[in-house]
Amino acid sequence: MYNASYHRASSVDEAVKLLSDAEDGKFVAGGQTLIPTMKARLAAPTDLVDLRHIPDLMGISVSGDSVKIGAGTTHAEVASNAALAKACPALCHMAGHIGDPHVRHMGTLGGSIANNDPAADYPAALLALSATIHTSKREIPADDFFTGLFETALEEDEIITAVSFALPEKAGYAKFPNPASRYALTGVFVAKRPDGVRVAVTGAGEEGVFRAGELETALAASFDAAALDGVKVSADGLMSDIHASAEYRANLVVVMAKRAVQAALA
Repeated sequence: MYNASYHRASSVDEAVKLLSDAEDGKFVAGGQTLIPTMKARLAAPTDLVDLRHIPDLMGISVSGDSVKIGAGTTHAEVASNAALAKACPALCHMAGHIGDPHVRHMGTLGGSIANNDPAADYPAALLALSATIHTSKREIPADDFFTGLFETALEEDEIITAVSFALPEKAGYAKFPNPASRYALTGVFVAKRPDGVRVAVTGAGEEGVFRAGELETALAASFDAAALDGVKVSADGLMSDIHASAEYRANLVVVMAKRAVQAALA
């Protein structure tokens, strides 16, 4: 790794100032992406601004039919939160199957969506739940936040502070994990909401997370796994790599969507 100066921020405002004062600074939370990237010498920031000790970025609140989760909340905390498990068990299930225990106790929700890895789990959840991403500057609908492969609507000095969403009537998540990394070869989050059904897919798209319109249409007519029988997803725009072809992923999208619906109805 290259040398870098470490700064521990105690507030969002302090973190923004520390970054503005740095020559080439980066925010770091759990470090599950940035630190390995630095170790591989693919990134060499002059300064690291640690967000893990900012109280305003922590915690999970379930109030009525709304949920708000601080960006600094770890995957393990999401997975084990009793109030959230009662309100939206699909999200707890998803968080409990991210990586391994080390990753779950270090990685944060905010870090995951800020990186927008094409195989990460949270982007699919937030897109399907029609979540709002709160930042140090504004509020961004999930539909506008994820803009492409490892790309988001965030500005350089903008910090994700929390995410919020209205509780769905039913929700489920299923993924086919890479056996080594446990990243999703294909993962599907399904949410039945008063205004319709949203289906978001991760791990399959060349441009990252996306909504599957054909699956949403079928499930809006009948929210049942059988409603997806015979539905086909095009392989156009899907990834092909050493793990799976685009055609294989296209089939997995439907299979995982069926499992997600079954989980939502269980």
